[in-house]
Amino acid sequence: MSNKDAWGSRLGIILAVTGSAVGLGNFLRFPGLAAKYGGGTFMIPYFTAFLLLGLPIAYIEWAIARYGGTRGFHSAPGIFRTLWSNKAAPYLGVLGLIVPVGIYMYYVFIEAWCLYYAWGFITGALNLGTDVAAYKGFFESFTGSGGNGVLFHNFSPALISLLVCYVLNFFFVYRGIAGIERISRWGMPILLVIALIVLVRVMTLGTPNPAYPERNVLNGLGHLWNPPQQGILTSLANAQLWMDAAGQIFFSLSVGFGVIINYASYLNKKDDIMLSATTAAAGNEFAEVGLGGLITVPAAFVFLGAAGIGGTFGLGFVSLPAVFAHMPFGQFFGSIWFFLLFIAAITSSVSMVQPGIAFLEEGLNLNRKKSSAVLLVITLVGSLFVAYYSAGLEALDTMDFWAGTFFIFVLALFQVVVAGWLFGVENVLKEAAEGSRMRIPKFLPVVIKYVCPAFLGTVFVFWCIQKLPEQWAKMQSNPVTQISVIFLFGALALFLVLTHFAVLNWKKGTAGSAA
Repeated sequence: MSNKDAWGSRLGIILAVTGSAVGLGNFLRFPGLAAKYGGGTFMIPYFTAFLLLGLPIAYIEWAIARYGGTRGFHSAPGIFRTLWSNKAAPYLGVLGLIVPVGIYMYYVFIEAWCLYYAWGFITGALNLGTDVAAYKGFFESFTGSGGNGVLFHNFSPALISLLVCYVLNFFFVYRGIAGIERISRWGMPILLVIALIVLVRVMTLGTPNPAYPERNVLNGLGHLWNPPQQGILTSLANAQLWMDAAGQIFFSLSVGFGVIINYASYLNKKDDIMLSATTAAAGNEFAEVGLGGLITVPAAFVFLGAAGIGGTFGLGFVSLPAVFAHMPFGQFFGSIWFFLLFIAAITSSVSMVQPGIAFLEEGLNLNRKKSSAVLLVITLVGSLFVAYYSAGLEALDTMDFWAGTFFIFVLALFQVVVAGWLFGVENVLKEAAEGSRMRIPKFLPVVIKYVCPAFLGTVFVFWCIQKLPEQWAKMQSNPVTQISVIFLFGALALFLVLTHFAVLNWKKGTAGSAA
């Protein structure tokens, strides 16, 4: 991308970053995790991670991104190169490419589900009555979770929706920052209006079934937010709980993704990055806690009870469709709800494509058309891989484990070490203070330099002790898991090779801008 590219306004980048952050994680993943871990218990590590990891790392990413952007770089490998003179620096930044690209490969598949479900409710094709089992059967058939390759036997609706999503994503991304800003300017207000409409409807459900007086909105909210009466300390000793809470913060705020590093690199020295970062984070938390948390679980609880809530996908694509079938005007509310999810998904997915395109442009000297085509091929192969190995959604789950959790933590750890220790926390805060009207908290240097790496490292080590043996055993017994891991790490190897060529070009001064 040309260095002349820039955001049209501060509101534009705030909406774009908020659009990247506000996605399916806010409306499906967060409520599912909160319900899984007992509501109030989950919120303790969740808000701890937000204050000690999410916000500080967001400030780091906005600061180092603008620092690198003013030196002509808009991708993680290039920006890491400006922060640390070591030869290894650009290769550490490769995770800032594989995380968004790896997540995009399966995220856009889920985005396609939302698009089809919105269409299904509009046309009445998803009018399957109030039986949860009917929606479960449809979901398994639609996603191909019954067997590998079944979606390719005929040209399935899931694949058609996937191709439509690809066309829409690359239509906006091909137009660069202006295209991304445009979809965010329109998408985020539409999302907010729809979410408020659905929220009002859910909050006014009362006790719809007199046969179950305990199934009311108040108890639904309590099921999500109230901590258990006992055993909370035992629950908090679970490393997976802390990993999931921190991972949700990363996934939700788009930190540790490589996205903000790209987006904020187009800012200039006059832009207030502290206020912009805080505003974007606050907007995301409102969407997640204030909207997502108040809609999905209470709605499912009111009609189906605690046992009918289910996990992330079960809640979103099985329980909620049955809930809408119980409601007056349920077809209307179902259609706008899944359209909301689609808008949330596409404003996030376009952000996952942009870092890879920026890297191909500045590292390999490709124009926008060629870089978009290359990334289109890479990601489409990955998405079709996920769609083919659809039995039990095994490929999707495996890639989510590695790209959507493991690599995010590693990238976040690299960032806080490189920025806080190698580049220097004083340089990070100096960059953050330039153009800022917001006072930098006095405790922020300590948090960035000591608390963030200690928190990340501790949770990550305990999580690895608990989960990696389980994942290793799974890989040994499941060929699809093995193939998925090989595929994802093969993509990582590809980006390492491309980064090597980019480094050679940067040394010769034949690509990007000289650092």
